[in-house]
Amino acid sequence: MNGVAIPEAVRWLDRDLRAIFRERLRSLVVYRAAGDSPNAPTATLAVVDRLDADDLRACADRVASWHEAGLETPLLLQAHEFGRALDAFPLEFGAILADHALVTGLDPFVGLGVSPSDLRRACEVQVRSHLLHLREGFIESRGRGDEIARLITESAAPLAGLLRSVARLHGRPTTTAADAAAVVEQLASLEAESLSAIVALAGHQPPPAEEARRRFPSYLAATERLTHYVDQWSAT
Repeated sequence: MNGVAIPEAVRWLDRDLRAIFRERLRSLVVYRAAGDSPNAPTATLAVVDRLDADDLRACADRVASWHEAGLETPLLLQAHEFGRALDAFPLEFGAILADHALVTGLDPFVGLGVSPSDLRRACEVQVRSHLLHLREGFIESRGRGDEIARLITESAAPLAGLLRSVARLHGRPTTTAADAAAVVEQLASLEAESLSAIVALAGHQPPPAEEARRRFPSYLAATERLTHYVDQWSAT
């Protein structure tokens, strides 16, 4: 665990979940989701022995108050599901494994880990999708600077999540998007600030139109080089 803070609202969530699941609630963890900004809602995962439609209805009755308290809707997993889902969702669950804090119960992640090959394959899917999105978005912008600026800014948070995943390929978990960008720029021999400058825009206003036009080509080139890097990456 990497020192993820446990807000008081999570303690309230714990009490609500215990009222719903009682002895079936095994664990509650809080985690930092990939790509989260500092002001993002708090993400949690609850592991239960079993759940049914009545449990989901009870959660639905409380979800508005959870959101008002600054919490995301908690992920609910039955005890047998998490380990079996690691290969299907290596980025999402790998991020939870790498950056979480136990709120209550037993640590549900003891002995679990994400296969490097599963993580690499998922990273490749993510980076190729990001590259295609940038190309398509630029075409749809019709070259307008304000639309390019919006494309760059809206892609910043997904890029941050991608960079954290690539950093984990090397056993280099990072706590901030800026750290992840710096690590990946070094590992993949990318131009300094080519990606750091982009992730810094997450949660902020788009840059001026002319600046966006200047910045986009280097952003696209760095993403292309990163795609090649992930495609060629090997743990050996």
